[in-house]
Amino acid sequence: MTRTTRRHFLQFTGSALAAIGLNQLSFLQSAQRYGQVLAQSTPRKLALLVGINNYPSQPLEGCLNDVDLQRNLLIHRFGFNPKDILILPDTKATRAGILTAFEEHLIKQAKPGDVVVYHYSGHGSRIFDPNPIVVEPGKEGLNGTFVPVDGNLPDGYPEVGGSVKDIMGHTLFLLMSALKSENVTAVLDSCFSGGATREARIRSRDGGKNVLVSSDEKTYQEQWLSRLKMLPEDFVKGYRAGVAKGVVLAATAPDQLAREIIINGFKAGIFSYLLTHYLWQEDSNIERVFQKILPEIPKDFDQMPRYEVKVGKEYQRQSPYFINSPKSPAQAVVIRVSGNNAQLWLGGVDLRKVTTGTVFTAMKGTGQVKVVSRDGLVAQGKVENPVTEGMPLQLMG
Repeated sequence: MTRTTRRHFLQFTGSALAAIGLNQLSFLQSAQRYGQVLAQSTPRKLALLVGINNYPSQPLEGCLNDVDLQRNLLIHRFGFNPKDILILPDTKATRAGILTAFEEHLIKQAKPGDVVVYHYSGHGSRIFDPNPIVVEPGKEGLNGTFVPVDGNLPDGYPEVGGSVKDIMGHTLFLLMSALKSENVTAVLDSCFSGGATREARIRSRDGGKNVLVSSDEKTYQEQWLSRLKMLPEDFVKGYRAGVAKGVVLAATAPDQLAREIIINGFKAGIFSYLLTHYLWQEDSNIERVFQKILPEIPKDFDQMPRYEVKVGKEYQRQSPYFINSPKSPAQAVVIRVSGNNAQLWLGGVDLRKVTTGTVFTAMKGTGQVKVVSRDGLVAQGKVENPVTEGMPLQLMG
């Protein structure tokens, strides 16, 4: 029911109630209850998107583009309100900044049934935990971490060791456990080991046995165990069993490298790019989307994206992001209109097919735009038949 329709309904109801002699208080109470029902029937969609390029050392180039990929997908394909998407780029993505944002924007706001998306693009690492909560056989105390912008290596590394401000995978498990909704998707585009290659940039900060988890991180985990009233042994059992809530979409297996590449002039994590690319095109589920992603990863990358769902659930067979009625699949979407000019986001099209003169038409209706120029995934075009912002498009013919 649109806002206009809803307003007319209330106006009509008010007149009818007055006509039969009911007082204004009764009407207001009825209207309030009606509004509460409407609010309860529409789940809120919340997202926290983290992207870090400007590390003090080992900088990256495609993480902020990953965030743009995800943001445009969530807004124009899955109906997120831009105001409900919080972005932490570069200097804002400190350890404290990420943890606070997760608590304030996601944990405190999400209610049962709401949709929650957390996206992280940046460095991963493996560091040593001398007192691990979870002991993984063969890992010798090394645990995977996410590297905030202030996750600097100790001065004098590698000869000198010390602690870093990394956020452990264990911590993400606890934060996801604290969410009140089960409709949770975490997208993680990073890796957990070092390396180098000429073909692509590696999303891994150095680590090892002499790089230690900080005392602040351990204290933070203990605080969440207390808040959740979770015994350490229950945490260990749950962590080993699988993800805490919903589904986790990861760029790699635990010991692999995550790459960011240049795709026709656009730098991005290969996983984030392929994931969002196919989610634009597919009215399907994560299982089928991954079947399309995996063959697109070059074999010499040794990178195998994977998904994991909460034990006992089959979330991989549900609609992505737990949204059953997304907007129409598309190859592009209109993101701005000014007179006879339009700006397009090319999230779902093969960029090799987009050149000057390429024509996009509306999925429904007669809207039409001819491309004048392209910069990465953004095209400038001339409106040949009227279009509106948010209109999904496809290649003509």
